[in-house]
Amino acid sequence: MKIDILLGLQWGDEGKGKIVDALTPDYDIVARFQGGPNAGHTIEFNGAKHVLHLIPSGIFHEGKQNIIGNGLVIDPVVFRKEVESLGIGTEKVRERLLISLKAHLILPTHKLLDAAQEASLGESKIGSTLRGIGPAYTDKASRGGVRVGDLFRKDFREIYRARTAEHLRMLKGYGFTNDLRELEEEWFDSVGFLRQFTTVNADYHIDRSLREGRRVLAEGAQGTMLDIDFGTYPFVTSSNTVAAGACTGLGIAPARTGEVFGIFKAYCTRVGSGPFPTELDDSDGQMMRDRGNEYGSTTGRPRRCGWLDLPALKYAIMVNGVTRLFMMKADVLTGFGEVKVCRSYTVGGREVSELPYCLNDIETLNYRTMPGWKADITGCHSWNDLPAELKDYIEYIEKETGVPVTIVSVGPDRAATIYR
Repeated sequence: MKIDILLGLQWGDEGKGKIVDALTPDYDIVARFQGGPNAGHTIEFNGAKHVLHLIPSGIFHEGKQNIIGNGLVIDPVVFRKEVESLGIGTEKVRERLLISLKAHLILPTHKLLDAAQEASLGESKIGSTLRGIGPAYTDKASRGGVRVGDLFRKDFREIYRARTAEHLRMLKGYGFTNDLRELEEEWFDSVGFLRQFTTVNADYHIDRSLREGRRVLAEGAQGTMLDIDFGTYPFVTSSNTVAAGACTGLGIAPARTGEVFGIFKAYCTRVGSGPFPTELDDSDGQMMRDRGNEYGSTTGRPRRCGWLDLPALKYAIMVNGVTRLFMMKADVLTGFGEVKVCRSYTVGGREVSELPYCLNDIETLNYRTMPGWKADITGCHSWNDLPAELKDYIEYIEKETGVPVTIVSVGPDRAATIYR
């Protein structure tokens, strides 16, 4: 068996949680491979909304195993709150969830460092979610991180104190002082909660599962344009969000990967700072924001909105090796008199279809304008139910990218999904 990968192709918030939840019945295991509590995967069913930050989106399905992989950074406080908010009971979550011993921990001082570093940037802020994720990944890369497996070592307290002491020295350099006692009390209490869950060497566990014929779906967080190497650097996240990140984030050899499912919105959004070529600062952009409820599920921040960017989408398809496209939020574009797609850029007086090294070098955007659709599509159940204008829009994207769009989401509920 090979592991399939599902990831976002834009700046995150594409709707990965809904699709992972919808696909889970076809898999035995769902495994998150990177990111941390900055992720916000939203799932709606039976009239209720659930937002997942660390736990894989297959958790609501009985008999399915979920894995938090080594590529994640885990805040024990967020983890505990998330488990208790799921509404399915802690015991059921324990039965369905495994945690990699090699996943790194977010310490209280990581969050303080995040806030201090972001504040020091002034107007050049990256747009951090201030959840300690960047500093935790920094410690990981500099070989000073604390991992889940360390929780079970006799000298764990000494490991924790040594790392915290270093962070406090750094914070003093920012002119930042804070009493850690209250933060630490909640953190250590949550660590005790986390210790009650089953921890494994996830790399061995997934390898055995594949050899036994079990189907595994790797779930990514954020999106390709936020990848630490391939995104709009430095306005990116601190991990590899591309398909290759599933290999390093779960311990999977590249030859063991199968299909790559790329999720994108029918338009584009972005949270926080950084270049966004097709951004709309007009009534169309506000209409997208209002109709799509484009406010961060983790931060609550309003998302920037704009038309679909084909050069960026094609780039994401290329670096991920996408085999199938899933279009989300097609219903949000209902009611626009016309819809636009950026088909190319003008850079240095030339029309180009490749992403330039610096997106700020783009001089003009070259759009294709297509007729919009007015029919309410939220009640559509098949491809034949969709208006001709939306079909033309989807088929144009397929023609330009060379990849089939096999799922079209027409509403937030798990049932509002059309399979082609």
